[in-house]
Amino acid sequence: MTSIGILGTGRVGTNLARKLAAAGHHVTLGVRSPEDTAARTAGLSPRIAFADQRTTARTTDIVINATPGDSSLERLTDLRAELAGKILVDVSNATRDAPDGLPGDLCYPGSSLAEQLQAALPDTPVVKTLNTMLFMVMTAPDTLAVPPTVYVSGNDEGAKKTVTGLLGDLGWQPERIEDLGDITTARATEAVILVVPHILRRHGFKPFAVSLAR
Repeated sequence: MTSIGILGTGRVGTNLARKLAAAGHHVTLGVRSPEDTAARTAGLSPRIAFADQRTTARTTDIVINATPGDSSLERLTDLRAELAGKILVDVSNATRDAPDGLPGDLCYPGSSLAEQLQAALPDTPVVKTLNTMLFMVMTAPDTLAVPPTVYVSGNDEGAKKTVTGLLGDLGWQPERIEDLGDITTARATEAVILVVPHILRRHGFKPFAVSLAR
């Protein structure tokens, strides 16, 4: 099984940690402080380890970025040495909040967080995925009435193949995984976040994903 580090101990990070640990992977959650461990990780599997974010990035083979997208670039650039040679799976969206706290504008219009990360981390293949759905769908795609689609963007074909395997462990069937191409295609899926607040305002916080119908 694979050694996976997850940066971010919010709903996204802990949800992914549970499912990946249950699939048999060695999971380490990277916390910013001891207080984060107590406040964020109650009820998690004892199989999940905890470490500071720098140690997590250094000691695992695949690192998932589940930190807030508006500060991800600064945080991960600071971990450039630790992330060198690792696969970085970016599941975050970089937005500025609207007055009601929901996503309002993109932080990188005409680009994407994934592209910014790849440029800042040239020795780390970045793969963008799982950013077009609410967090609970990431690990339970079969719970939706309509089969959802998960999109993948990245320059490194080997890294995308590895990440596709992890998506399978999260419950995604091969026919529902759509490889869009290189990392520049991430700007399309990241822009989808602008649809999300309108859906949430009308229907509340109910599971959904952006799917490709054929």
